Amino acid sequence: MEGIIKEKISADHLLYVSLKYTKTCDVIINLLSRWKKMIERCIDRLVAKAKKDKKWKPVPDAPRAKLIQLKKIYANVPEVLETLEIYEVFRDIDKLEKVRENEFRKGVNLRVTYKGKPTNINLNQLKEYAIILERFISYIK
Repeated sequence: MEGIIKEKISADHLLYVSLKYTKTCDVIINLLSRWKKMIERCIDRLVAKAKKDKKWKPVPDAPRAKLIQLKKIYANVPEVLETLEIYEVFRDIDKLEKVRENEFRKGVNLRVTYKGKPTNINLNQLKEYAIILERFISYIK
């Protein structure tokens, strides 16, 4: 749990301090990468809990297989489902087509195309993600 909290503190600093002053898409990408690492650590804890409760069926060590099984196990927990959905975007962010808009300005925006649909990642969207992740970490605790 300590590693998860450290990742969260680092991500919060990127969101509330670094992004506030630099307003670049590189900071947004680094923030999404931090959140991805944090969620991966949480996923490992969820898998361990599912194994302990004997709900986990052996699957290949592939990340997608873990995600599918976790979605089935935690189907009735909205905090986990929301986080796993945004984790899929975070996981693929390096491979996606990105367009940087309004860098160094108040309306900094990173437009990514995910599954053929354009998604704007701006300050408001990042704050929504932060709220979702806060609820998720509270659930993990």
